[in-house]
Amino acid sequence: MVIDFHVHAFNPKVAEKAVEKLQACSGITPFTRGTAEETIQRFDEWGIDKGVLLSVATKPTQQRVINDWCAQQDGGRFISFGGIHPDAEDYEQEIAHIKELGLHGIKLHPDYQGFMIDDERMDKIYDAIERADLPVIFHSGYDCVSPDLIHSTPERALNMIKKHPKLKVIFAHLGANMMWEQVRDVLAGADGEVYFDTAFTSMCPDELMQAIVEKHGADRILFASDCPWDSSYLIKEKILRLNISEDNKDKILGGNAERLLGLK
Repeated sequence: MVIDFHVHAFNPKVAEKAVEKLQACSGITPFTRGTAEETIQRFDEWGIDKGVLLSVATKPTQQRVINDWCAQQDGGRFISFGGIHPDAEDYEQEIAHIKELGLHGIKLHPDYQGFMIDDERMDKIYDAIERADLPVIFHSGYDCVSPDLIHSTPERALNMIKKHPKLKVIFAHLGANMMWEQVRDVLAGADGEVYFDTAFTSMCPDELMQAIVEKHGADRILFASDCPWDSSYLIKEKILRLNISEDNKDKILGGNAERLLGLK
C-alpha cells in the first residue's frame, strides 16, 4: 500500500480562503483547492492508496472543531491525525478526545502556533502525548509564515528528542525544510522512534536525500508530499530513483507508515 504521510485538506467552509492565504504567502500554485474530494482525485491520478490528513489548530478555540471534522474524514482514503494548540488550557482533555475519536496521531506546527520545538513549556505537552501513546508530527525547518525565525532547526529538534527519548516523533520535510545539509550532519541517525517524512522535498537534491536516508535508516523514512503544495507523484518518483533496495523503497512508500500506525 502506498501511503502519503502528509496531506492537507480543509473543511469546505474555509478551504478556498485557506488555500488563497497560503498561496499568497508561499507563492506556490497548489495542486488542489484544498478539498477532500479533489485530494482523492489526485490520489487516483498519482497512484496513492491512502493519505495521512494533517490539520493545524492556529487558535486554542479551533481544536474541537478541527478534530471532529478530521474524524469525519477518517477511513476510506484518509488516515486522520488530530491537532492541539499549546496555549490551550484543556490540551490534556483534547488529547483524550483525539484518542476517543480514534484519530491516529497529533500535528503540531511551531511556526503557526508560536513555540520553539525545544521550549521547556512544551515538555508537559510532549509528556501528555507520550502517555497517550500517539505519534506527533512537527513542521520542521523553513516556513513562509516565519522566514526569519526557524522554530524547529535540526539542533533544536535534537535537543527535544534527547529530553523525550520515548516519544514517537515525525519531523516533516526530511527533518527540516530547506536545511537538509544540517539534517544530514546533525539530526540524521538520532536515537529513538524518530522519523522523517519526505513532504515538500522536490527541491532537495537526490544525492542529499540519499545521504540522509542512508544515515538515518530507511526504516525511519516516511513517503509524504505536503499536497496540495507538492505532488505525491513527483516525490514518489524521487524515492524510486534512490539507489536503495526495492525492499527499502517499499518500506518508505508505505510499510513504515503501516507499522508506525498499527495498520497491519
